[in-house]
Formats: sequence, C-alpha cells, structure tokens
Amino acid sequence: MAAESPYHDYIAGALGGTIGYAVGYPFDTTKTQLQTQLHGNQYKGFTDAFRHIYRQQWIKGFYRGMSWPLITVGVTNSIFFGVYGNVLKCLEPDREKRKKAYSRIFLAGCLGGAAQSLVVIPIDYIKVVLQSQIRHEVHPSKVVTATVESAMFRGPMECARYICRTEGLHRLYKGAGLTMGRDIPCFGVYGLTYMYISGKMKERGWCDSRGLVADLFGGGLAGITAWLSVMPVDVVKSRYQADCRGKFSGYINCAVQSYREEGLRVFYRGSMAICLRSFSSNAVEFMVYAQVMRYLQGSDHYSED
Repeated sequence: MAAESPYHDYIAGALGGTIGYAVGYPFDTTKTQLQTQLHGNQYKGFTDAFRHIYRQQWIKGFYRGMSWPLITVGVTNSIFFGVYGNVLKCLEPDREKRKKAYSRIFLAGCLGGAAQSLVVIPIDYIKVVLQSQIRHEVHPSKVVTATVESAMFRGPMECARYICRTEGLHRLYKGAGLTMGRDIPCFGVYGLTYMYISGKMKERGWCDSRGLVADLFGGGLAGITAWLSVMPVDVVKSRYQADCRGKFSGYINCAVQSYREEGLRVFYRGSMAICLRSFSSNAVEFMVYAQVMRYLQGSDHYSED
C-alpha cells in the first residue's frame, strides 16, 4: 500500500467533481428555474419545468451557463476534497479509526466547504443568473410557453463583464453570506453521511469487492441529505442572486417577501430536482473520488481504505 500523500485528495477530488458536476447539471438548471420563478409566473412542478427547459435544446436549456463552472469545478472540488481529506488526516492520523471519527469528519467537511466557497461564490452567482434567464411565461390563455429571452446574457464572461462594469467587481460576491451559510453545514453533513452509509454497507458486505456500490449509494444519499438540510437557504440565495431588477433589498427582505407571497412551501421549491441532481452528481463524484484515491494509494479493495 502506497504512503498517504497530501496531494492525493486534491487530484481525486478534481476528477470526481468534474465528472459528477456534468452528470447532475441538467437537474441543477431545473432546480434554479423552479426556485427563481416569481409568484404568478410559475411552473406546475418539476415535470413541467423539465419539459420546458428541454424545448430550449441541451446547450441553451439544461447546460446553459455550464461552461465557466465546468472549467472551474475541478478546482473547487479539489479544494474541498483536499482540505477535507487533509484536515481529517490531521485530526485522526490512524487510518482505521478515521472512518468512524464522525465528529471529526463533520468538522473536516465544514472546513472544506468554507474553503471551497471562497472560490465558488462568484462562479455560482453567474451560473444562477444565466440559469434563471430561461424565460417562462403563463399567458392569460393558460398556454404555457418557454422562450429564450433575446436580451439575456449570451454567456458567463458577458454576464461577469456587465456586472463588473455596472456595479463593480465586488458585486460578483453578491449572496456571499448565504453561499457560505449554505456550504459550510452542507458539506459537513455531506462528508459525515457518506462515511456513515458507505461504511455500514461495506461492513455488512452489501457491495462489490471494490466498494463501487457503496460509494455510489453513499455519495448519492449523502448528496440528498446534505442539500435538503440547507434547502431553504439555497432557495433564498438563488432568488436573491437571480434578482437583477432590485426587487429584493437584502437576504431577509427576499425571505420575507417570498414567504408572504407563497408561504413556507416556497423554501422547498425544487425538492425533486434537488434530489435527482444530488443523487446523480454526488454518487458519481464520490465514486470517482474514492476509486481514484484507492488507485493512488495502491489499494485494490475497499477494506483497505
């Protein structure tokens, strides 16, 4: 078995994050559309939104705004997994005990989430703006249409330049507090849930010799659990960042107005899309991460993690 290297987590995290992100992105676009549609101009639900985005074709619809995040997601995931893995190694040097040091796993995940959010904030902001601009209108005739708004940004660079030119460079960090308030606990729950579920499956032999099934289910269920735990924060963040017309004066105003218009259910809008995106993206992400780590560390069997 090869010695542990501080670089292994960064390499495995970059590969896992990039592949997983591409897999789950269509559901992420659907989630953003559902969250940012204002009162009186809404989709009927997940299926309705998915169908209308599909009409825009894959690049203008599901994968709108993905180019910039996809280029950088390797970096952001590398930061998370690198910080997460190395902090956990420092907190619990013993490799066998590390898998059940749940309080330390949670802390390592929180620190990893905090570190990667510093890079993610402007990238995620631009992504949300672009995804939210897939126009959806309900006409008086009750016929629902979905069209691409002619005046919207053509891509992430145009969007970023416009924001910097009209509002200043600092506005790329719009919603920074909400993003960090979402990511820090979310990634703590993420790492903890994955280690618990995958660990239990491996202990009971509910997987193959390399632990692929445990990594897929552990990662997928960890993603669902983590994102549902912070969904109200994610909804307010998306609506606040997508507000280019100044309807909301701040985080609290956004939350209050949203609640007054639609009630508590607004904070869980897009739950189905969240679950589908989280399971598909994080299952692949953790599976690739874990398998690459085993390869780099010279391990051919999950019991040697």
